[in-house]
Amino acid sequence: MYGDPATVRKILTELGDTWAVVGLSTNPGRAAYGVANVLQRFGKRIVPVHPKAETVHGERGYGSLAEIPFPIDVVDVFVNSDLAGPVADEAVTIGAKAVWFQLGVIDPAAYDRTRAAGLAMVMDRCPAIEIPRLG
Repeated sequence: MYGDPATVRKILTELGDTWAVVGLSTNPGRAAYGVANVLQRFGKRIVPVHPKAETVHGERGYGSLAEIPFPIDVVDVFVNSDLAGPVADEAVTIGAKAVWFQLGVIDPAAYDRTRAAGLAMVMDRCPAIEIPRLG
């Protein structure tokens, strides 16, 4: 497992409340849409990151992590595993504190690189499942 319970808790409660959600669009049928809504309900600010740069759940979207003009605490990744590594690398570049790969998003080499860069990381987990368990 990539991301022990202590790391999950730390990301959700200690590392900050601004979450870039990579792959988030206005499509309510996509998992990212529902997860972003749950994160908002738990007090997180979501920042949509998608090539279309759409506004989602009232938050302005950006085409890439590099375009966001303010600090990001956590990068939540909803892209295919083969595209996730470069997103994790970009999270390191922008100074994020943590990276979260969603259920089914698995890249062990990206996990190792991200952890080596000093970021907290979990992989193949869902914050919308984990955050209600913290109570």
